Amino acid sequence: MQLRLLLRTGALPIAVFSLVSQCAAQGPTPRVSKGMPPRATPGEYLSRAQAGNFTIAAEFDRHDVPTPETTLTTEDYICVEVALFGATGSHLTVSFSDFSLRINGKKTPLAAEQFAAVFTNLRDPTYNAPELQAAKENKSSGLNAGGGGGGQSDLGSTPPPVHIPPEMERAMQLHVQNAALPEGDRTLPVAGLIFFKYGGMPKGIHSVELLYSGAAGKATITLQP
Repeated sequence: MQLRLLLRTGALPIAVFSLVSQCAAQGPTPRVSKGMPPRATPGEYLSRAQAGNFTIAAEFDRHDVPTPETTLTTEDYICVEVALFGATGSHLTVSFSDFSLRINGKKTPLAAEQFAAVFTNLRDPTYNAPELQAAKENKSSGLNAGGGGGGQSDLGSTPPPVHIPPEMERAMQLHVQNAALPEGDRTLPVAGLIFFKYGGMPKGIHSVELLYSGAAGKATITLQP
């Protein structure tokens, strides 16, 4: 009876539209980062500097992404593990956007990017992709058969595209999300990973400075390249 009345009066479409509008207004569920376990003291990190009453410690990980579960890699980004320390029970508003990275003394530093930016470029160095294994076997078979000539040089000259299983992609993304620097008002110490877009080879990096400008003040942390 009530359903027929709603259909007759047009109230049902209005109710559905209202519910959809409320969901759209709320937006997607925000991604929350747990961060890395902070080390016992700032001295356990390779580099550190003072920002007001707080200490910022960091280590440069190059193209490695060292999550608590495993170490991943990314060719198009570089990673820094950063930790913020203060007096017992102190709080600080934290954001990845507080940080930038100056490489080789360049005038314009790289701005930190949100952790999800690296999702499309993550790799697990321990993953033995079937495509690469098949290419190796084909190359080995060609050499044993005495293929020679152009056929031999073509085999394996260009690595085949690697298709990462969806479940592995999701697991890697979750590892990075959990390890990323937490944001908002945080009880110190707090630690996590921050990312900068950089596709160059690590051997071309001769000096690295992590620049901080946030709620604690300003600091420059000289990292070990």
